[in-house]
Amino acid sequence: MAADDEVWMTEAIALGQSVRTSTSPNPWVGAVIVPAGDEPVAEGATQPPGGPHAEAVALELAGSTARGATAYVTLEPCCHHGRTGPCAEALIDAGVARVVVGVLDPDPHVAGRGIARLREAGIEVEVGVLASDVEESLAPYLAHRRRGRPWVVLKLAATLDGRIAAPDGSSRWITGPEARADAHQLRAESDAIVVGAGTVRADDPALTVRMAVGRDPLRIVLGRAPERARVQPALVHEGELEPLLAELGSRGVLQLLVEGGSRVAWSFHQQRLVDQYVVYLAPALLGGDDGVPLFGGPGAPSMDQVWRGWFRAVRTLGPDLRIDLLAAQGGGAVP
Repeated sequence: MAADDEVWMTEAIALGQSVRTSTSPNPWVGAVIVPAGDEPVAEGATQPPGGPHAEAVALELAGSTARGATAYVTLEPCCHHGRTGPCAEALIDAGVARVVVGVLDPDPHVAGRGIARLREAGIEVEVGVLASDVEESLAPYLAHRRRGRPWVVLKLAATLDGRIAAPDGSSRWITGPEARADAHQLRAESDAIVVGAGTVRADDPALTVRMAVGRDPLRIVLGRAPERARVQPALVHEGELEPLLAELGSRGVLQLLVEGGSRVAWSFHQQRLVDQYVVYLAPALLGGDDGVPLFGGPGAPSMDQVWRGWFRAVRTLGPDLRIDLLAAQGGGAVP
């Protein structure tokens, strides 16, 4: 591995993250072309569906300086014709001498074939630079391609004593504006969002993106929602959750955001369908045992059966905390 490989891969990851809300169902990939001489670096990120991939954007900017250069790409270059041409061939045609890849693409159309094509053309290829960071960045896409269902994020806002609503059902607002804006960013990053019909009847949420830049997710209600509810039009689902996830996977939904209420949160948690928990914790106390808990159902009967994950990140948002909890190190729900 060259001395600057991690530096440039870090930049490629950041480029991918910068288009996180606009590329789905395509992955948000970043690419950096570093010429062999003193020419400036060329950077690119995947454009919205139908637009060029990250490699094509960077190669267009690099022009003739790509010959003999090193290309850094977060995800294995594609090798098949879709809406755009194969990126592996574009790198070969540009005369790139070396390609550094974060992770292999598990999509069955690629799955190592892009790497093989580059090596057949005599290009030096290195795979696995900052692989864990790339896996984290692209977790929803990778999970979808490996399992055929979305990456499931459960979002909860709670008081410090673990209540998501007061005894009278009121919950606006537990957290401050900074946390609420961050929650809208989560919506913008998600292809679909799900709530229970009880939450729709109680709060009449719109479930749209208003405090961030991005598309509104597909809205899903578990149970029957009133015809004039603000969530309409929405996909209505009744029954088991696994078939819903399978259907969403077939629709190309990479990330599903679960917003509640407590019974819905419990159902996803109890069935071990959650990949990532995002808890916004407010410095507030209801001070009793009669508020609405995080999960509306029976918990583990003993400590030896308690569910355990691992804390991925904790950061402040105004007066509140955002806590990210993963179901299993390396991603994916606990079996």
